[in-house]
Amino acid sequence: MAGLYIHIPFCQSRCIYCGFYSTTLTELKEAYVEAVCKETLPCPPYREGVKSFGEISTVYLGGGTPSQLSPALLHRLFSHLEVSQIIPRLIGRGKGEGLEITMECNPDDLTDEYVTALSNLPINRISMGAQTFSDERLHFLHRRHQARQVNEAVERLRKAGFQNISIDLMFGFPGETLEDWEADIEEALKLQVEHISAYSLMFEEGTRLYKLREEGKVKETDEELYLKMYETLIDRLTAAGYEHYEISNFARPGFRSRHNSSYWDGTPYLGLGAAAHSYDIDSRWWNISDVREYIRRIQQDESPIEEKEILSKTTRYDDAVMTALRTSRGLYLKDVETSFGQELKEYLMTNALPHLREGRLTMENDYLRLTRKGLFVSDSVMSDLMYV
Repeated sequence: MAGLYIHIPFCQSRCIYCGFYSTTLTELKEAYVEAVCKETLPCPPYREGVKSFGEISTVYLGGGTPSQLSPALLHRLFSHLEVSQIIPRLIGRGKGEGLEITMECNPDDLTDEYVTALSNLPINRISMGAQTFSDERLHFLHRRHQARQVNEAVERLRKAGFQNISIDLMFGFPGETLEDWEADIEEALKLQVEHISAYSLMFEEGTRLYKLREEGKVKETDEELYLKMYETLIDRLTAAGYEHYEISNFARPGFRSRHNSSYWDGTPYLGLGAAAHSYDIDSRWWNISDVREYIRRIQQDESPIEEKEILSKTTRYDDAVMTALRTSRGLYLKDVETSFGQELKEYLMTNALPHLREGRLTMENDYLRLTRKGLFVSDSVMSDLMYV
């Protein structure tokens, strides 16, 4: 089984915090979709081969803003995926038929007409960037939507039959109080969505937000308040029946993100489109982050791959530590020994002992997991266990 990720880089405008590759060159949408379709064809040198990944079990349209694609272009994309036998023939035959097919959307794109069009495609999971229910904070982020449009979008999706909806939230805005964050959580819970992802506001280099901080125009939330916000998030969502199954992710039982879980459990995935990443256990590669150049290369039968990395045993070990410990399942020691050998297992346990003694890690049935105390310093704990 494997995952398929398709990067849709188009945005109507740029948010000040986003570090993902995106473009406002919306006039290139049609040519881009045609290039993505061509990238799937079995034509060397750029085609890595879907068959080598096995059966595709999840599809994820991420961005950028995938909901900037017209229904006609989405239909073209899914029709091609079916005809090329990357996914089963699904259009007109129900919502995914066993596959999890996710599409990221902006709330203001989800009009009645657009939602109706989506309901006629194989998409069966919607991931929506709510971020906050404060119009003031949305304006600060340069988000296009208003808070009320999140509620309206969820209502439209429900009426159209979507039964798996996820929303993204952010906390740690400059000047945000704990009470502000609690109000956002309560608004999110009122929506009764199946999945909630929540992230602290990141000041990534190269973003407008990073520049504002460097210019002294905004300040990051202090660590004590950030930890209180994170604790409040965990307490409130778990009390409401959500499983805290990954550091930043919460789901109602049966609604964990299967696609994102593939990143955390080492499942191979194929990435299509500009800036998309792929992984096949032994190596990983990524396409160029330039939509014009990506289209040109595909049209000229040239490789869109920017770089490919062959993974050493220690790199794969580090990846396993970094991803598995993010999850509530944790890192299975027998898998470590089988995949990486006794020496790296002993290295892991030696470096884990201080954290086990201090209560940041726990061991149960050969699974090494972060405790709640460890969640708050997870980066430091994982760094101590990594080899490089």
